[in-house]
Amino acid sequence: MPRSRSSARTATTVASVGVLALAFAASLGTGAAHATASNDTKVPVAAGTNVTAIPGAKAFGDTDPSTPEQVSFVLKERSKGALEAQVEHGVRHQLSVSQFASKYGQSERTIHELTSYLASFGITTTVYADHVDITASGTASQFDKALAVQQKNYKVPAQRGSNGLGRIPAQTVHGTAQQPTLPRHVADSVLAVLGLSNYGPFSSNAKHINSGVHAKSAGTSGVDCTALTGLPGACNTPTDYVQRYGLSKTEQAGNTGAGRTIGIVTLAALDQGAPEYYWSNVMHLPSTGRAVTVQNIDGGPGAPSDQAGTGETDLDVEQSGGVAPGANVTVYQAPNTDNGFADAFFTAATQNTADSVSASWGESETIIQASVASGVETPQYQAAFDEAFLEMAVQGQSVFASAGDQGAYDASNDLGTTNLSVDAPADSPFITSAGGTTLPWSATLTSSSTGNSAAVSVTDERAWGWDYLWAPLAKLHNTTEAAIAVQDIGGGGGGYSELEPAPSYQRGLVRDYSAVQYLTPTNIQKVDGINEPTTWSFAANPAVTTGSSSGRAEPDVSADADPYTGYLLYEPSAGAGNEMQGGWGGTSFVAPQLNGSAAVMDQALGHRVGFVNPVMYRLAAGHHSPLNPLNTSGTSNDNLFYTGTAGTRYNPATGLGTPDFGALISQLQNR
Repeated sequence: MPRSRSSARTATTVASVGVLALAFAASLGTGAAHATASNDTKVPVAAGTNVTAIPGAKAFGDTDPSTPEQVSFVLKERSKGALEAQVEHGVRHQLSVSQFASKYGQSERTIHELTSYLASFGITTTVYADHVDITASGTASQFDKALAVQQKNYKVPAQRGSNGLGRIPAQTVHGTAQQPTLPRHVADSVLAVLGLSNYGPFSSNAKHINSGVHAKSAGTSGVDCTALTGLPGACNTPTDYVQRYGLSKTEQAGNTGAGRTIGIVTLAALDQGAPEYYWSNVMHLPSTGRAVTVQNIDGGPGAPSDQAGTGETDLDVEQSGGVAPGANVTVYQAPNTDNGFADAFFTAATQNTADSVSASWGESETIIQASVASGVETPQYQAAFDEAFLEMAVQGQSVFASAGDQGAYDASNDLGTTNLSVDAPADSPFITSAGGTTLPWSATLTSSSTGNSAAVSVTDERAWGWDYLWAPLAKLHNTTEAAIAVQDIGGGGGGYSELEPAPSYQRGLVRDYSAVQYLTPTNIQKVDGINEPTTWSFAANPAVTTGSSSGRAEPDVSADADPYTGYLLYEPSAGAGNEMQGGWGGTSFVAPQLNGSAAVMDQALGHRVGFVNPVMYRLAAGHHSPLNPLNTSGTSNDNLFYTGTAGTRYNPATGLGTPDFGALISQLQNR
């Protein structure tokens, strides 16, 4: 199933992978390896790599037995309920990796049973230090025998995306329709088996300013923004973020993230040297001697490529390191596969050298639900990733993930449905979800095709939702607002999870919400195994309605993400003459910016701030909140559905609001 960048930043949005093989065994007793015939009995483990469940997939022969494969076995964390409760309430005593392994990882005996079993088939293994993740290397034949399956080759046609367009290109992959099995004494400790398929979809589905719209003005960076974008204020840099969200005085006092390491988890290769060029030639930062280190996880994602999403990786490093100009950066770049993505997080956790980590790749919960319903995924899809996030939280590592860029309709991007949906993995209760806003701006826009003009004015920072552009763009292009609304679904991801309950730190703050329903989903159809709406009816001036939900709400905090008030990106992989791009945005920018902010806070506090959600929600509920709640109600402050509620601290379109990091650091110091 697709995993795309939660970003509006480049002309090529990449969808990622497909299929997570979550293998959690039935609750069966363990015993010594090969001790009895009962313990040697193989039991099924649920497989999420059934590529035959993908519409149109056709087998055309067995996979070459000599095909090299890497498969990851994620083990069940022990005392997981207690671990979750500790993280949700706020970690008081941070653990080392060895302490985590001793308390929550699996036993040496359990690990020996699994690795010995795999070794009997010639499969070599590497055990991560947390005693949770084990990577195994072998051939297709060896894994077929060990897991009692037969992998085959499949031709998978292009898959439908938004508005019926093929979003995932056709490809040839290997996988299995059979449910793998493991011996009973091994299976009981296994949560997830990842990597039995190399299905890895890519797509182009970016957010960018309308190339046919122009306005004369210059950006704040000193770059000729008119030449790049034709729009005002769409060429910002991390310097603007630092000034806007209260980090300037802290950095002027010498807190630049020095001595800290930022981790970037990504599924495309970095243009090496691009971040340094950006910092030196665009931001004009002095050289600090800091290091940008690249680690290829599971063999890496291949060479840098704009089509594969290198621009995403470039911006993640440019933005995070630009916010924290003294910090080192480690890039964990993995293949665009489920085991690659998970192993990158587990590597960041078990190395425990990155004080903070961010990822700007995601997918809608709806596509996860559809994949479960159609047999591609298991109901435990997110469990393996949550285990990595729990480990990082209890070790004091901050983790940030992008909330998505389709407003309240995240699934319109990857599945083409029009139901309300939020983004994963930002829906995890154990990481901080990064949302998006639009900055104040105004201009008279002109269409290069029609010659029409229309005024746009945003007077206050608001939730990012492109509803404010629909009427002006309709005038520019001689069409209806309803037609533009369907074409330009864009905004900060936000809403309520259907897969994760509200964590304890959110209870009492997020249940009730206000909404403005411009778009009413209609025409219910079965989409990949679930009944979902696929079209909209449109209301130009919706009234404010109210509702409530018990799910995990995201985002947690927001910052500027609208491409019309967006950023500069330097991406050599975009090709000669296109290296410097303006007018890109998306919550892909916010996650690494928060990552850099955490490095600055860590230095200022003299210790890791860690998983900040529990304390941040407590402070937001107090009398002197360090967050500005964007709680204006109505169509001037929404993400195409959710809006603020006067007098409240939480808006599902923007979370707790925008940060004042200076105030947050001060309050954390006082605590």
